[in-house]
Amino acid sequence: MSEEEKLLTHLNEPQRQAVSAPPGHQRIIAGAGSGKTRVLVHRIAWFIKIWNVPAQAILAVTFTNKAASSMRTRVESLLGEQLFGLWLGTFHSICHRILRMHHTACGLDSQFQVIDQDDQLRLIKKIHKSLALDEKLHPAKKTQYFINSHKDRGIRADNLTIESEHDTLFKEIYQAYEQNCQASNLVDFNELILRVVETLHNNQSLREHLQNQFRYILVDEFQDTNVLQYRLIQILAGETNFVSIVGDDDQSIYSWRGAGIENIRSFSKQFPDATTIKL
Repeated sequence: MSEEEKLLTHLNEPQRQAVSAPPGHQRIIAGAGSGKTRVLVHRIAWFIKIWNVPAQAILAVTFTNKAASSMRTRVESLLGEQLFGLWLGTFHSICHRILRMHHTACGLDSQFQVIDQDDQLRLIKKIHKSLALDEKLHPAKKTQYFINSHKDRGIRADNLTIESEHDTLFKEIYQAYEQNCQASNLVDFNELILRVVETLHNNQSLREHLQNQFRYILVDEFQDTNVLQYRLIQILAGETNFVSIVGDDDQSIYSWRGAGIENIRSFSKQFPDATTIKL
């Protein structure tokens, strides 16, 4: 049995087409139980085994650490070897890794700390207290949601549109929050992605460095990407890299935190030469 046949065994015809398709942009529409993760796993293995693509030239992104770990295990099982160069993880873990490797270019100290939602909330409460705000009238969790939702859309405090006195207060808190994080060398989850996107937008050298590295980009559960995550993929793709997305255009479990179902539906507009395969 040839290497090609081994990687295509146990796949149905649409899955085989998706896995063995020639280099190019792909939009794979797949409902629950259709084997979309299997397709991604076999596609990565196909890149490495059949096309001889170096593992470090592949970026594969999914939404949970558990899913990323499972995908890596399955790819390594298919290939029969460990892949130390493969970049496979969540949007947050990938961006965290980029920030650690290129902290100076990203305007961070090498010892920056990542804070979780609880730490972020405590910092916001501290700012509220310094402004003598009544927690009943101005819940810290509401401010937290405001800050994170704006970061998800790439909006900094200085770029906020002020339409009311309430907006003015939110802007003041948001500015104080950003100043505190910068002074204390803190990075929240949303900042991980926003900082990378901003840096790549403004820093041509780093942008070209990562574009030259990641020649093949694969994204699982693409319907759950938000504006910022989609922008990151677009930047890394540049003009020459290939993007394969897998998702269900009828489902988005992260719509509550800014996921844009329109991303998967408009993919072919951003990448007009993309092929669409339905599993």
